[in-house]
Amino acid sequence: MEEKILACNNKTCIKKDECERYRLYKAGAKEYKANGGNEKKGCGKFIKSTK
Repeated sequence: MEEKILACNNKTCIKKDECERYRLYKAGAKEYKANGGNEKKGCGKFIKSTK
């Protein structure tokens, strides 16, 4: 069984443009949270975007 990926709405994360979590948020995911990334580092929950 595949685990559902929780989207992320952190717009300040340095890795947001490469992250699957942020892509899911931008695509309209209903379930999301802000992870701890900032302008200088990622959050540690980064998932490389497939698109």
